[in-house]
Amino acid sequence: MVQRVVRGKVSVGSRTTGEVGAGYVVLLGVSPDDGDGQARWLADKISDLRVFNDDAGKMNLSLADIGGEVLVVSQFTLYGDARRGRRPSFVRAAQGAEAERVYQAVVEALRARGIRTETGEFGAAMTVEIVGDGPVTILLDSDKTF
Repeated sequence: MVQRVVRGKVSVGSRTTGEVGAGYVVLLGVSPDDGDGQARWLADKISDLRVFNDDAGKMNLSLADIGGEVLVVSQFTLYGDARRGRRPSFVRAAQGAEAERVYQAVVEALRARGIRTETGEFGAAMTVEIVGDGPVTILLDSDKTF
């Protein structure tokens, strides 16, 4: 999930692990089927997505065009399935080391594109502050199911 922001910040306890100005906060869920190809696809899509306003007020500019920043926060709960019962199931979320590897691959792919990219702390309980802009929220799915 990509949210256009004025600023974003993530903390673990009283320690700030990442903070950005104008750009995106990306809440990133990883499935067991995700790998390096999906990580590259996602980084390309995030960096080239044209949802920032141009001088005419039209969403026509990319993150690179505005010199924006990205805060990537791991979010396995995006794969929560609450269709049955009252407690979500997370069986569709990747686990442990492989999920972290794909998460880091997305972060590194964004950095390789020259985008200032900050992170949360994988697997930690975090406090995320998102000051939305628009609001503009885009769901991206590397499986392209929607």
